[in-house]
Amino acid sequence: MTVLLRTRVTAIGPEVADLAEGGVVILFADGSPPELAEVSVLHKTEHGPSDGAPAKGASITLGPVSATITAVGSSAWSKVLDMGHVVISFNGATEAERPGEICASQVDSQALVAALKTGAIITIAA
Repeated sequence: MTVLLRTRVTAIGPEVADLAEGGVVILFADGSPPELAEVSVLHKTEHGPSDGAPAKGASITLGPVSATITAVGSSAWSKVLDMGHVVISFNGATEAERPGEICASQVDSQALVAALKTGAIITIAA
């Protein structure tokens, strides 16, 4: 398995749990503007991101929660490379609705909310 991105959660915005209950997690690298930090999981990259985007079938783990990537928007990985930003929708969609979105298989929303804590590791691997 090749790790494309491994990052550590550094802070959780006050509105993150509400979004995660709906299956959406927004990542932003440390240092994002305060208005974005409110809805974002801030993180610091430990490995990657790789030059190549993940393909359908790649795995994504957030702490103990794992899912399979089902779609990657046309600009999603370039945003990861440029500013550590991506919207992850755990909705099982086979086509991303937005260009900056990565879709993944559905997960238990309560487990997802519980996994979102400072120090958690997020990994995308192929």
